[in-house]
Amino acid sequence: MVEFKFSDPPLGNGTDEISSECQRQLLPIVNEIVRAAAAAGWNEKDVLLAMADVAWDLYEKRRGDL
Repeated sequence: MVEFKFSDPPLGNGTDEISSECQRQLLPIVNEIVRAAAAAGWNEKDVLLAMADVAWDLYEKRRGDL
């Protein structure tokens, strides 16, 4: 299991901080997924696009909950 460690959220409009922190924690995992898929013969760009689709779908589903 992967463990993420986030501190308190940034105050005000901290979208840059949020983006940087998420990228710092997620980039190694995303890179590992892409490497594993590429090793199995998958197209790296297709895998990245699929991951973006998954993230967008999660966003859309949560957006209705807010």
